[in-house]
Amino acid sequence: MQTFGGAGSPGRPLVIVAADPASPEALQLMAELSAILEAITGDGGRNSFKPEDVAGPRGRFVIARAPEGAPLGCGAIRPLDEAAGIAEVKRMYARPGTKGVGSAILAHLEEQARGLGYAALWLETGLVNQRAVAFYERRGYRRIPNYGGYVGRPQSVCFEKRLRED
Repeated sequence: MQTFGGAGSPGRPLVIVAADPASPEALQLMAELSAILEAITGDGGRNSFKPEDVAGPRGRFVIARAPEGAPLGCGAIRPLDEAAGIAEVKRMYARPGTKGVGSAILAHLEEQARGLGYAALWLETGLVNQRAVAFYERRGYRRIPNYGGYVGRPQSVCFEKRLRED
């Protein structure tokens, strides 16, 4: 169990659990994320994630919950390059006013990725989303050349965090 400093309640326990990305709660959280991303970047990112991306044994989708069970945020990792040991972070979201929840979700996903044998996590966010850019940089992610479908998209910025040194 991890703790977070939610609005007016520092140090409350936070539970992060594996979840079905097609569940009503997960779909609601991702819809909220998409609406926010749409407002910030003009693209909600709906087409960059499919629930089956995390359905295999090397993928994860998680929901963070308050002690009373209310969903506070979500995140996922999916295999990106199995040969190179790279997973991709997807659908990172913490509801507004839930300070520390995003950090807890990301730390949990990093721990899960290490346990699955991944050497690195990669992710993409919109360059205009300076809050997200700063969030990842503060957590040790470094900019890398755009990869995959983000190559040639100047509005995208990609990051990597090494989980182990080979």
